[in-house]
Amino acid sequence: MYGWEFPPFKSGGLGTACHDLTKGLSSFDSKVVFVMPVKPGSKAEFVELVGVDTKEIESMLTAYAQPGDDDVYSWNLFGEVARYARFAGKLAKKFKHDVIHAHDWMTYGAGIIAKKLSGKPLVVHLHATEFDRTANNPDPHIKFLERRGLEEADVIITNSNFSKNNIIKNYDVPAEKIKVVYWGIDQSSPDFELNFKSELSKTHKIVLFLGRLTVQKGCDYFLQAAKKVLELEKNTKFIIVGSGTMMPELVSLAHKLGIDEHVIFTGALKGADVHKAFQMADVFVMPSVSEPFGLVALESMRNKTPLIISKQSGASEVIKNCFKLDFWDVDKMTCDIVSILRYPSLKHELKQNGFKEVLHHDIFKPAKEVLDIYKEVRGDS
Repeated sequence: MYGWEFPPFKSGGLGTACHDLTKGLSSFDSKVVFVMPVKPGSKAEFVELVGVDTKEIESMLTAYAQPGDDDVYSWNLFGEVARYARFAGKLAKKFKHDVIHAHDWMTYGAGIIAKKLSGKPLVVHLHATEFDRTANNPDPHIKFLERRGLEEADVIITNSNFSKNNIIKNYDVPAEKIKVVYWGIDQSSPDFELNFKSELSKTHKIVLFLGRLTVQKGCDYFLQAAKKVLELEKNTKFIIVGSGTMMPELVSLAHKLGIDEHVIFTGALKGADVHKAFQMADVFVMPSVSEPFGLVALESMRNKTPLIISKQSGASEVIKNCFKLDFWDVDKMTCDIVSILRYPSLKHELKQNGFKEVLHHDIFKPAKEVLDIYKEVRGDS
């Protein structure tokens, strides 16, 4: 298995998804060798973590890096991806394996090389297309690498029908080549039981956004709704958790809207602090413009935080106990937020029913489905 990140070396949902998938596969007696661009900083009992040792400077690029994101590293993004492909792909000769599984475009080159060296089937996992990440303004080179991986794959796994349809639309891939596996979450984390309460919660209602600050995540629509909510519920704070290229633009927008005193930018949070953010919030809003799934939606429900999500997300296909809206519908977003803030019985119902529902979305069901795909692509009876 080839991946660009694995906890604690991670920058978003991709690392969490890889962690949970390998953990789920291990419960079915599957051995996974997970190959990363850097030497792993920790060990996991359920997976063998391998770093690509090139005797060169280890990359600091993240799974969601885009050309132009960073003056220091962006020039070398594609060079890092090509270097990883060369060295990681050759590891196919070192480790005995039955299937090759590559996660997102950064690792597709490694998977293709491994397939040529070993003759084993290649499964590519597409967590988000370049079209999703850039609001339909793809980088031509990333688009090329993504397309090549999809073409070379024996089967493609993606995490929703929303994503499957985007792949078919943008890359003209046969529908029968794409398998949908919805994500679940690791229910065993002790951080879900922190029961965190903040001092801010004693004096204000709290509305939370948590995600990368990019055009894909719709945070600008969140701020537009915040302006309208404050006209009705003045004693409200809007907490924006995350980092990304849109940070300066969003800070400027909050000031332009005249709500900067009501908006708190925390930057990126990790580990228990993420769960604390959910637990202190009265409502979590995921207004994504194009979200193949959205693991944070499940994390919100597991932390008993009422949820509002965009219909332009894979999670909206499987979650029932939440409010759903079009990402651009700022008026409905305002109405839904205010309703949850004003009516305790509604908030309680969303919390309790959402919590009961999310318990069915564990890591074992998707792992079993992926394992069945492995068996199918290998021709096992």
